Amino acid sequence: MAEKNMKSAKILVFSTEKISDPAIDMAGLLKLHYPPTVYTITVPCSSGIKSRWIMHAYEKGFDGVFIAADGSDCIFGESCTEKTGHIVSRTHELMKQNKIEPARLKMAAICSVCSESFVKQIKSFNEYLLKNSNS
Repeated sequence: MAEKNMKSAKILVFSTEKISDPAIDMAGLLKLHYPPTVYTITVPCSSGIKSRWIMHAYEKGFDGVFIAADGSDCIFGESCTEKTGHIVSRTHELMKQNKIEPARLKMAAICSVCSESFVKQIKSFNEYLLKNSNS
C-alpha cells in the first residue's frame, strides 16, 4: 500500500482512560490504519492536561499534539470539554509567543466507540502537518 511509504508527522495524542482509549485500541483491533508515528499518553480526564506538557512535546520534536477529549461522556464532570477548551486556548497563546503555529494543536471529542472517527481525525491532522511543515 502507498500509505506505508508515505511520510508521517510525529503526533502525540493525549487520550482518556475510560473514553477515548477504548476507541484507539479498537482501531488497532479493527486494523484501521493511521500513521505509525502516533504516540499516546493516557490521562484520567482531558481537563487535567497541562499546557507545559503540550509545549514540552514540541520541544521534544513532535510535529503536532492531538487531544482526544472526553466530550460530554466524562465521568469527572460535565464541564470537562469547557475546561479542556480553556487549556487549549491558553496553550495556543503560549504557542504564538513561541512562534509555533497554533493549528499544530488539535482537540476533538472521541467517544469509546469512535474508532473510525479517531483514525479520520489523525489522518487529516497528519496531512495538515505534512503540508504545513517547515522542513
